[in-house]
Amino acid sequence: MPPPTPAPRSTGPALELLVHGVGGTTPQDMLVDPSTVRVTGDATAAIYRRSVDVDAEQHPERYREKPVAEAYCWSNLTSGNGSRALWLLLLPFMVINLAHWMRPNARRRPRAIRLYGVLVRLVALSLTVLLTAAACEVALDLTAWQCAGVPVCSGRRSWLGFLSAEQGGWWSQPGRRLALAAVVPAALVGLLWFLSNRTWSAYESQRPLTGAADGDDDEPGEAPAPDPVRPALGRPGFWYGRRLVARLRAAHTAAGFLTVAAAVAEAAARHDRAVSGPVAPVLGRLIEGALVVGLVVVLWVVCRRGRSERRLDNRLDRAVITWLPGAALALLLLAAVHAAWSRPGWTSSGRLPGDVTLFRAVSVAEGILIVLLAAISLHLYRHCPEPRTVLRGLGGPAVAMLACALGGVMTGGVAQRVADWLDGPGSPGMGRSAFIEGPPVLLSWQASVIPVLLLLLLVPGAWLGLRTWLASRRLEPVVDAEYGEPFPDPSRTKRIARIRATAALTDSAPGMLGLVSGATLFLGAAAVVGSWATGEVPGLALDGSGPFLESVAEAAQSTGSWLIGFGFLVFVACGRRAYRDASARRTIGILWDVGTFWPRAAHPFAPPCYAERAVPDLASRMSGWTGRTRGRLVISGHSQGSVLAASAVWQLPARTRSRVALLTYGSPIERLYGRWFPAYFGPGQLHGLHRSVHCWRNLWRATDPIGGEIRLGDESGPEVDRGPLRDPLVYGRTPEHPLPEPVLGHSEYQADPVFAEERAALLERLDPVLPQQAAPVGEDLRAVPGGPPGTAE
Repeated sequence: MPPPTPAPRSTGPALELLVHGVGGTTPQDMLVDPSTVRVTGDATAAIYRRSVDVDAEQHPERYREKPVAEAYCWSNLTSGNGSRALWLLLLPFMVINLAHWMRPNARRRPRAIRLYGVLVRLVALSLTVLLTAAACEVALDLTAWQCAGVPVCSGRRSWLGFLSAEQGGWWSQPGRRLALAAVVPAALVGLLWFLSNRTWSAYESQRPLTGAADGDDDEPGEAPAPDPVRPALGRPGFWYGRRLVARLRAAHTAAGFLTVAAAVAEAAARHDRAVSGPVAPVLGRLIEGALVVGLVVVLWVVCRRGRSERRLDNRLDRAVITWLPGAALALLLLAAVHAAWSRPGWTSSGRLPGDVTLFRAVSVAEGILIVLLAAISLHLYRHCPEPRTVLRGLGGPAVAMLACALGGVMTGGVAQRVADWLDGPGSPGMGRSAFIEGPPVLLSWQASVIPVLLLLLLVPGAWLGLRTWLASRRLEPVVDAEYGEPFPDPSRTKRIARIRATAALTDSAPGMLGLVSGATLFLGAAAVVGSWATGEVPGLALDGSGPFLESVAEAAQSTGSWLIGFGFLVFVACGRRAYRDASARRTIGILWDVGTFWPRAAHPFAPPCYAERAVPDLASRMSGWTGRTRGRLVISGHSQGSVLAASAVWQLPARTRSRVALLTYGSPIERLYGRWFPAYFGPGQLHGLHRSVHCWRNLWRATDPIGGEIRLGDESGPEVDRGPLRDPLVYGRTPEHPLPEPVLGHSEYQADPVFAEERAALLERLDPVLPQQAAPVGEDLRAVPGGPPGTAE
């Protein structure tokens, strides 16, 4: 029999879908055309074409030599609005949310995986309590209790006159001052709830186009036999965290209100138990008991349920969402009324009762949780070791420790600066010309360890700099040999070699993070022990130990107090500048582009996840276009855009993936995401992506500090990586290039001729497709990811 006639290729046009990276860009720059038209989308995220390409599908003869270019612009999801800069103040919440996704890859360990998620959520809850406690420290302790109770301090602050104990007015009693000051931290908690609820409605509550039914209440990795082709990122419910975020929002809001209620009620309850008065002590005990019950309920809500991913989970826990924050707020109002009850003769002195215990309990709890999280991470890593995983599986605990340290710097910085402002010329806690006692002793001890930590980092920092310099020297002959210049320019060679060596520093980040986190945990534990054992600030605790130690302790305390306050002011200044300056807002947006890729699985007050909008956008566009035209498509992603592109491809039906090629360049998929998030971008997942997509090509440069190789090897079939690409393209001046060529590093991959060559090769490698009649737009439901029930992939 004669051989079968090969099927002709599709006569329709090919499409290149461009996805930009961190920092964003304009559609005009992406399409290299000043005249662009929005094809679909809105002002937040949209797809654009050149004006001349709007009707490309009706004129396929024009596009036989090149694909139709489309640009997906998503930068406004993270850095478009000036109010987004305010999220910078919630950086610890974003960092702890990252720790949730950094667990080691593991198979058939559902209990350990669930325990890992529970521990991260508990650390996240402690950060909410810490933030609220800091607001209580400023408003209740330093202002209402200490400064308003000392005539010298309140006399210097005219706005505190009506609260001053010396005035003898209705608000002069300590309990009433506390009840009024509680409005400040309660308003902060309410603001966080409002922001989380608004972004929840805009992100998590946007249901993807799918008809999947409600599903299980399982956490990532609980499937006994995970699909190697469609891993967690390809599950229907991965980008739909509506139920979990709503539960966590209710629990964290309630925890904030309960923290304020505890700060208000504890002082009044202790006074009633110590002195016979008009208020029975049993009322205080009942309120304290209700606070304990509320804490138990909050812990149960946080620990009870994780993420649901295998199916879309449209349910909401109405009772928890409605009643838990309301009950906590009612308890706060009850505590305020109880504290405001008239108690003649009650005066405030020293620090607010219970304040020291709260900060100490939070610090100890965070340390214990971090240690347990490290133990679980090591357990998971031992059962599925992957050499490229950072810190041997301890990346998650290290990042969680960093989140706690950032929370401590921000909260301690606020308390230290407010205390310095209120107490006049004296130093808080030192008792020398100070009007007030100042913040809890633990905060002063924690500030004192910051200079010690910075000194410890000098040695590894110097060693890293020396290693980079030596690597640069070793690369100089390599650069000369690569370009083959008969008379190389030493300065040009040194610059190229230095940029390559500096770009390699990215791979040293895990070691530095591990060192910082370990030192922070050790020094934080020493600060807790020192404050607990002495009950005094470091400057007084070491009195009598000798002139040298005394001077070191005082210098560490004063320097640490200044540094911790300076760190907080830097956060505020960056947020204020980003609010006013669009260019600065875009720079800060780069941080969000990386940090807010992941859904809010640990902290509901973290900045929202833009990928819950971007990934469904891309998947729907690819499915819809290929379904209507039966054409070939190359999705081309740069930097963070390559991560979005890969995530969108995982969401596609199998028949759509057969008509899609993936082109990535400057991609952090393996270099950053594969190492830091091995359960989602590990070797197994990337091998599965390579097998599931029709063809994949990755371009990288040695001068790129972000992008790198995919490292799949020859066993996965056709090679993925091509590189390192030559950068700069030309070493020196030539007749064709009379001006010096720049070192591009992470940018302008399209300027390299290899880019167009590889894009054309991908289009050629796509399977031949029979030309078919395109279905009407309204009937193309099967092409949508996770289409109606009954559609098979």
